[in-house]
Amino acid sequence: MSYQGECFCGAVKLEVTGEPEGMGYCHCQSCRSWSGGPVNGFTLWKPENVHITGGEDSVRTFNKTPGSSRKYCAGCGGHLMTDHPGLGVVDVFSATLPALVFAPGLHINYAETVLPMKDGLPKFRDFPGAFGGSDEQVAE
Repeated sequence: MSYQGECFCGAVKLEVTGEPEGMGYCHCQSCRSWSGGPVNGFTLWKPENVHITGGEDSVRTFNKTPGSSRKYCAGCGGHLMTDHPGLGVVDVFSATLPALVFAPGLHINYAETVLPMKDGLPKFRDFPGAFGGSDEQVAE
């Protein structure tokens, strides 16, 4: 299976292959600010399954922290993905992959939420233990 996506202006094209390692919502202030919304819908992929297929010369990177390399298009500023090398995954914005059916499985950094969501999914205060978090869940 493969899914194609592109930046806002279409100059940068990308493809992901296989199936995501996970999907969910991040409520942290950094993701909210970067995504421009009250919550960020993420899809996590193995780095070897994420490929820039066009416009690589237009891709720029911003590092607010050592754990996140945020990629965007220099032309339109459209956000593409965030590399998380310490976690071994790449977060491709769910909206960047229009043909992928977004099926979230959890919420992370829910302690920082500004948009409470009652959907029955697990809500982690920070991160699941497998990603170095407390593994503590909070109530809806």
